[in-house]
Amino acid sequence: MHLRAQLDILDGDFERAGLIRSRRAMSRVPNRRERRDPARPEDLARPAGEVRRADNGSRWLPVPGWDLDWLWSGFSTRLGGSSRAYCRDDEEAELNLGFTTEDDREAVLSNRHRLAEAVTGNAGTPLVTMRQFHSNLIQRARLADADRSLPQRADGLMTDTPGLLLAVQVADCIPVLVADRKRRAVAAFHAGWRGTVKRIVEAGVGRMRMEFGSRPADLVAAIGPGIGPCCYAVGDEVMSEFTSQFLYAADLFREVYDEEPVRLKYPMLFLTQRAPGHSPIGPQIHLDLAEANRRQLLDAGVKAASIRIAGGCTSCHPELFYSHRRSRGHAGRMMGVIGIRKA
Repeated sequence: MHLRAQLDILDGDFERAGLIRSRRAMSRVPNRRERRDPARPEDLARPAGEVRRADNGSRWLPVPGWDLDWLWSGFSTRLGGSSRAYCRDDEEAELNLGFTTEDDREAVLSNRHRLAEAVTGNAGTPLVTMRQFHSNLIQRARLADADRSLPQRADGLMTDTPGLLLAVQVADCIPVLVADRKRRAVAAFHAGWRGTVKRIVEAGVGRMRMEFGSRPADLVAAIGPGIGPCCYAVGDEVMSEFTSQFLYAADLFREVYDEEPVRLKYPMLFLTQRAPGHSPIGPQIHLDLAEANRRQLLDAGVKAASIRIAGGCTSCHPELFYSHRRSRGHAGRMMGVIGIRKA
């Protein structure tokens, strides 16, 4: 008997006995109906946020509604740099911020100075990075870590030291920034699907409570550009990972029909002789990674009104963002950055 049917029978037995089965005992497996009605990619697309052009020509996204005078924050785009590794000869040089094998190191260093200047007003503001590997590990940055990549591998950075600009690198994964308005502490998290399943954002808020005495009610958070539910098709194994960890997993997935022009014009080319339900043609399962991280912030105690969505889909906007998936791996890197102004 299918697990879903077994759980339905069990729930019926509990209901007749006047009891409610604990949902924490076994994660629910989302069925087709629970993943909501099928959608088209354009129904799920999110617009990109406001793009600001700095005096040095770089373009970046500020966090809407963040007017804290002690805080530096923002998300880079691919526009307005000195790198030519990922653009055509007739196009403007780009703001690749990752030390990739295709790009020149000096161009990347110049781009990092450009971003620091755009966000902080000073190209010499120290930028602290880390060796990311899709984990839930978080490191604390101190003054000694200025202008370098931390030797430890991690996917989250936090500090209460003024003058440092923390950075996470992304090219489809979700950058999440968090600031404590009362304690003046900040954090940045790199949340791909693996890090999200490992609850990096929830763990990060917990670490801020331990290290800085942060209260979730005092935190503000921003979710930056990443691949959206319009474009992020995943397999059953990814859905199973989320289902095993989150009671609300069904809310994070949608079935999406990709209305390709060729498929619409020549539908007979895509017919198969397989029995219904066994053909690969049909809706794909799409994951809303930004919503998954918003839910983690809520579970960690951050108020819904204190969470901002600052970016659109990296795959939908190739003119604005790098997308590892859309470009099939030939992509630069963007950054989400946050820091505390020097007094």
